[in-house]
Amino acid sequence: MASFVTEVLASSGKLEKEDLTNKISKLSRKVEETKEEVCDMINKRYNEFLPSMQGAEALVGQVEEVSREISTLQNCIETEVQENLHEAVTEYAKLKQQLERNTSVIAMLRHLEEFHNAMEEFHKALQEKKYILAAQQLEKERASAEALKAWKCSQLPLLRSLSAELTVQRETLIYHLGEEWKSLVVWKLPPSKELTDVTSFLKTELQLSPGGRDDSEPGPSPLVSGPSPLVCCVLQALDIQGQLQHKVKLFSQVLLKYLLKPLISYPCLGVAVQEQPGRNTCVVLQSQESSAPHPSPSQVYSKTLLVLRTLHTHLLDVSVGEKKVSALLGDLIWAEISHCIIHECLLFSIPANSTQLEKYSEVIQETEEFERSLRDMQFLSADSTELLRYARDVNSHFARKKCKDVIVAARTLMTSEMHNTVKISPDTRLSIPKLPEQAGGREPQEGSRRGPQREPAQLENVQQLGSGSLRLPECRISEWVQQLMELALRTLSEAVDSSSRCATQLFFTVRNIFQLFYDVVPTYHKENLLKFPHLAAIQHNNCMYIAHHLLTLGHQFRPHLPEPLSEGAATFVDLVPGFRKLGAQCFLAQMNVQRAEMLERLSTARNLANLDDTDNYTAANKAVRQVIHQLKRLGTVWKDVLPVDIYCKAMGTLLNTAISEVMAKIMMLEDISTEDGENLHTLCQTIMEEGPLVFTPLAEDNRNRKYQEQVPVYVKKWMTFRELVMILRASLQDIVDRWAEGKGPLAVEFSSSEMKSLVRALFQNTERRALALAKIK
Repeated sequence: MASFVTEVLASSGKLEKEDLTNKISKLSRKVEETKEEVCDMINKRYNEFLPSMQGAEALVGQVEEVSREISTLQNCIETEVQENLHEAVTEYAKLKQQLERNTSVIAMLRHLEEFHNAMEEFHKALQEKKYILAAQQLEKERASAEALKAWKCSQLPLLRSLSAELTVQRETLIYHLGEEWKSLVVWKLPPSKELTDVTSFLKTELQLSPGGRDDSEPGPSPLVSGPSPLVCCVLQALDIQGQLQHKVKLFSQVLLKYLLKPLISYPCLGVAVQEQPGRNTCVVLQSQESSAPHPSPSQVYSKTLLVLRTLHTHLLDVSVGEKKVSALLGDLIWAEISHCIIHECLLFSIPANSTQLEKYSEVIQETEEFERSLRDMQFLSADSTELLRYARDVNSHFARKKCKDVIVAARTLMTSEMHNTVKISPDTRLSIPKLPEQAGGREPQEGSRRGPQREPAQLENVQQLGSGSLRLPECRISEWVQQLMELALRTLSEAVDSSSRCATQLFFTVRNIFQLFYDVVPTYHKENLLKFPHLAAIQHNNCMYIAHHLLTLGHQFRPHLPEPLSEGAATFVDLVPGFRKLGAQCFLAQMNVQRAEMLERLSTARNLANLDDTDNYTAANKAVRQVIHQLKRLGTVWKDVLPVDIYCKAMGTLLNTAISEVMAKIMMLEDISTEDGENLHTLCQTIMEEGPLVFTPLAEDNRNRKYQEQVPVYVKKWMTFRELVMILRASLQDIVDRWAEGKGPLAVEFSSSEMKSLVRALFQNTERRALALAKIK
């Protein structure tokens, strides 16, 4: 055993794996032998009771020796074996790194080989016009170049050269594809500066060429209609290079501007397709006769489909990825086409009245067929579009169009000249369109409840209305106001024949007409209404005429309108006070203007003082004559225009203003000489004689006499003025007699203080005057 341990410890240098294993095995066997001997010794020691102290000590020594050998071996393993293991791992890592580097170099060389092969194939395919293959090889080159750039060595001059070559090849392919596209799609366009009228678009022409046939490229059979193989090859190659969307976008812009939009907008433009078998297909615009201001939907649809079918057959029926080129073009042009068709065609095809709405179903069907054809060619993908929704929503469009037209027509009427008038009488009636029969409506039921027991003849103390109740007086109104009311009636008749939603829109449009009148007319004609009394009178009549009809307009149509209008919402009565106030304010403003002019003229009369002076009398006489002339002029312009009663009240008010001003000036005089009194009497007598002559409300002068005799009815101060004129020439006794102790006609018109002031001004201070003043109380 000692020799074995010594041999183990004596070994130096590197231990081979096999020697280490053998030595461990030998040591294990020695351990087992020692264990057996120990067991045997113990057994003899304790079982056979054969003490052998010397043998036990030898065994102990042997065990200690084996333990030392184990420790020595363990130290050897921990020092030498582990160091050798670390060196082996390091060497293995270096070998692995070298292997990976070699693998990367091999992969790089493989990518370079692929790039080279793809480049050779690209040049060969480009020379043979195999554009799809060329585009695919170019993509392989790009992929190889990208793979090379992913390594740390991507900054090598070789990679920069490869990138530059790749760029050159890509631009070369795009150039060739662009040239092929230019030969396949040829536009002949008029200059943009010449696009001023329809004829300039007649120069537009689109030529679609099939190109030369290349049998090596996959393509449709000659018996199958569709784009030529070269067209398919060019479009698919453009798609691979990412240039197809740009080309189609530019094509769509030209197509819309020079072909599709003119065909939609101008009814006098047509389109023709000229096909030459095996050669070009030409799409040209041509002139066609048309008197319509806007094209019909059927014309627009047929012309548009002819152009798009031609494009689909000869150019766009090519699959690129999961879509066709026609779908790409449809996505670009459909929004503008539908917007143009709506605003240039469908908008003007909306019926002008409700009786034509039923025929509009043909337009809806044509629109459905148009979109179905576009979907078949894959220009459209959606099942429902804005165009079809617009056509189907014809009721709303009809209501909006009708409302807009009505408002525009009403505003046009309101800005017309007001002096073109028509005469109306109590027998004048508006022509109300025939309304449908009521079938069990609310009104007939109420009428049935008002049975014979509620007939007016069976009621006690019944008083019938006069024949003139709720009838307009004879006067003149603007011609356009009558037309405005007829427009309102026609619009309400349209509402009766329309759906509930449309009827509501039309009804409130009629209300908006009258609200528009209330806002527009006083503003638009403001200056003329203040400047010309004739127009102010007409405006007054216009407002009263409209207010008169608004009282019953809602009741005439309410039973025939759909709910909720038939439940009481259809009324115009709330507008009546506003129109009456508007007419009254307009006429009162003109009255104030005339009153101010009258007072200004009378202010030049020098207060009617010292009329014995020639200049003073001349000024006073001129002022009075001007006032009379003003009243006569007003009577002339208002004659046969205002209702008789309004005319008389207006003239009476103005004449009353004049005589009140004259009376006030006379009453302010403190001393009136005999000559002054005569002159004042002459002036007042002029007013007394010519004042009634301004009352000429009727065109026939012989019928105006009764109104001139009724001047005291309309002129409040007329009787007072007449008494004043009498006083200017009366004696003291005559005055006392007409006073009659406060019971005579003078006492009715004057107060005692006013009468005393006049007496003091007219008569000198004598006993007779004092006696007369004492009696005036």
